[in-house]
Amino acid sequence: MQMIRKIKEEDLTNVMTIWVKGNFKANSFIEKDYWLEIYNQVKVDFLKNFKTYVYIENNEILGFISINNNEIKAIYVKDQYKGKEIGTKLINYYRDNINENAEINVKVFEKNMNGIIFFSKLQFKNSKIQLNEKFNETEYVMTWKKE
Repeated sequence: MQMIRKIKEEDLTNVMTIWVKGNFKANSFIEKDYWLEIYNQVKVDFLKNFKTYVYIENNEILGFISINNNEIKAIYVKDQYKGKEIGTKLINYYRDNINENAEINVKVFEKNMNGIIFFSKLQFKNSKIQLNEKFNETEYVMTWKKE
């Protein structure tokens, strides 16, 4: 059985493991220490400050999406389940529950080609290219608009 639901406190350990591993892989050009330094704040954000939804199949969390003010802050799927449309289902779940004419934005580092391809396939358009000053890396702001 599969479902998408709002995160619960007991989900945090699994979600944070997926988040750390996902960032280590997708953003390998950023020092691993950075992700560990912000770990505790992200944990609070996922549970209390952002809208975070988990994808569960057979009682196991396989992926999640976390959104703040219609900006995707994180979307990750366990490696062994990538390519099974879980990320797409998470985005579609959120898209189905927002107002008409709303936009969803996501920032993707230029070096994260898999992320750019993923969002492009879901009709996100590159709306801006900017420098992420913290990392001195180029990032794309990609936007999808509900019509």
